[in-house]
Amino acid sequence: MTAHSTLSAMTPPRIIKQRDRDAIIRSLRSGVVPATGLQHIQVGRSEEIKSFVRDIDAVADGGASLRLVIGEYGAGKTFFLSLVRTMAMERGLLTMKADLSPEKRFHGSGGQARRLLSELVASLSTRTKTDGQALPMVLDRLSAKASAEGTTVRHLLEPLTQLPGGHAFAQVVDIYCRAESDGQRLAAQRWLTADYTTRTDALRDLGVREYLGDADLFPTLRLYAALAVAAGFKGLYVCVDELVNLYKITNAVSRRANYEDLLSILNATLQGNVHSLGIVLSGTPEFLTDTRRGLYSYEALRSRLAENSLAAQAGLKDYDSTVLRLSNLTPEEMYVLLKNLREVMASGTQGLRERVPDMALEAYLRHCYERIGESYFRTPRNTIKGFIDMMSLLEQYPEMDWRVIIPTMSVDVDVEPSPMAEFML
Repeated sequence: MTAHSTLSAMTPPRIIKQRDRDAIIRSLRSGVVPATGLQHIQVGRSEEIKSFVRDIDAVADGGASLRLVIGEYGAGKTFFLSLVRTMAMERGLLTMKADLSPEKRFHGSGGQARRLLSELVASLSTRTKTDGQALPMVLDRLSAKASAEGTTVRHLLEPLTQLPGGHAFAQVVDIYCRAESDGQRLAAQRWLTADYTTRTDALRDLGVREYLGDADLFPTLRLYAALAVAAGFKGLYVCVDELVNLYKITNAVSRRANYEDLLSILNATLQGNVHSLGIVLSGTPEFLTDTRRGLYSYEALRSRLAENSLAAQAGLKDYDSTVLRLSNLTPEEMYVLLKNLREVMASGTQGLRERVPDMALEAYLRHCYERIGESYFRTPRNTIKGFIDMMSLLEQYPEMDWRVIIPTMSVDVDVEPSPMAEFML
């Protein structure tokens, strides 16, 4: 370990909301990405962030985007997606998020795509409601906008009727906005969150002969993007993580069907047939480049996702390509991250910042390096958790000293989870 003297200049304390502080600490101690307050701990990735800001701005201007974020286990893909999602909300877009799993994927004959859609809609968030379940608020805003403009909800939804499935979708939204009973409003909300599984039930409760099923994932995302614009938002930004679960599908026919659906989504967004919708997906390098089971096993996807060979030959990185490879943190960035975490923790306890000086951060990182080598910054989950644990002890027990704690700390390599059980159709 080398000293980080060039990074240790004092910076003024940042104002951090207690809610953000508590959320960051709880999440990181549990090994998960915080849902709020990411701006307080973000380090590096400046060029990657600039690229995605351009994407988000293009979506807000009525365009479309699809990006793949590829990185090794522990590279920070989930954190990066959460940060991008936060930026999209700050720019006035609605957002959705979900993780793929054996039960949730792009294509399936047993409700897998419908369950993915249901989770995405349940996660619908806005700048003022960042924790999901924002659909009722969006629909209420649509009603208020219609009233303010002296028109009807159906008039505002006219653009939706030009899209596949748009007539039924607009009809159900209108039913929700005009509902005189909680039961009818609840039924409409159930339909919009893909909770109906038969035409019979949808017809009985709402008078609509259609429902959102496995074949409606991408068309429904387009409809939600149009709904967002109709309600006064800038568009919709969708984040889907854990695409490695497609790579793990053992049945070749099922895996190819999912890749075909992904190809259709990619073609639609790249050809300019989609508006006000951004999609970002994340996965591991083998998910992308494995020619036997990965995306590169499907020639049409391989050609469309080919990376910029000219940039590679020149030793450069094309930050605006469809595929963005996310590098691991560097030791210097890890040091800055600990400084940020110290600021977060110290914002709630007077004197804690002074009790954990820069030399304590260097000593802790040196200790981690001696225990687990370069894993301390390449897959830093346990490094971060250990630091939060130490800060928590120092916060609770003012008489304790970091010089005593650090040598006794146990730090383990953050090992990639074992692959989940392989699954069939």
